[in-house]
Amino acid sequence: MKFFGRSSRVVLAITLALAATLGRAAPQDSAMDAATCPGSPPRDTPALRSIMQSIMSPGTTFQPPDLGMLPTQIDKRTGDYPGLCRYAAENSGLHHTPRVVFMGDSITENWIAGDPTMFGDEILDRGISAQTSGQMVARFYADVIALQPRVVHIIAGTNDVAGNMGPTNEQTYKNNIMTMVDLAERHGITVILASIPPADHFWWAPSWKPASKIRELNQWLQSYTRENHITFIDYYSVLVGAGGAIDIRYSNDGVHPNAAGYSVMRKLAMPAINK
Repeated sequence: MKFFGRSSRVVLAITLALAATLGRAAPQDSAMDAATCPGSPPRDTPALRSIMQSIMSPGTTFQPPDLGMLPTQIDKRTGDYPGLCRYAAENSGLHHTPRVVFMGDSITENWIAGDPTMFGDEILDRGISAQTSGQMVARFYADVIALQPRVVHIIAGTNDVAGNMGPTNEQTYKNNIMTMVDLAERHGITVILASIPPADHFWWAPSWKPASKIRELNQWLQSYTRENHITFIDYYSVLVGAGGAIDIRYSNDGVHPNAAGYSVMRKLAMPAINK
């Protein structure tokens, strides 16, 4: 008994071919098609907890870590220069509009560890350790504008002064700050621009003496915000100690605020945000 004529067999063959084609993954024709974010390096290991404890707990003696113990930054591991992968999953998983996004480097990233009650659904932390202002510009749309906050709080500059991404200069830093401000204001986001916290040394870049440069950049930030009617938070003045160093009450490592430092900073940040 013949079930299929010639035309039926042709139709069946075409149908099977289409089914096989649809069952295969779409071809990857470019690096953009193939791009995926790798898993983040571990951020909760005994070694990292020990380092964070020595940075955060007031009165603790800080011992500079072996840099090899720190997780390799995603931007250096994959070529993701801006660190776009760092918060990609969290951003895509948001089901609400935050009121405030904190953009910055480790001083911002560590804030959630030093004062966890500061952050939640309304206030998001989008700091990435070791980042310069140029890297922040490159991820500003993804980590700030796309989230549609009412306010962005920006701290940047420590790692520019330290030269974390290679040689730079003052004008490049200023251009990056102005770019972030312009992007935020273009999208209706109110800017809070903060001073660079004081430091007279960097334990990961010991050849530099940054106190005077940080002071100069903060003078420019204050002048720029005044001229452009932008809210400025002067963390520098409340944290600074002798010789442009950060007060030993507020930092264990001479660069990053400890829990006491973040407590002082919060007293300035929240009124500015609420205003």
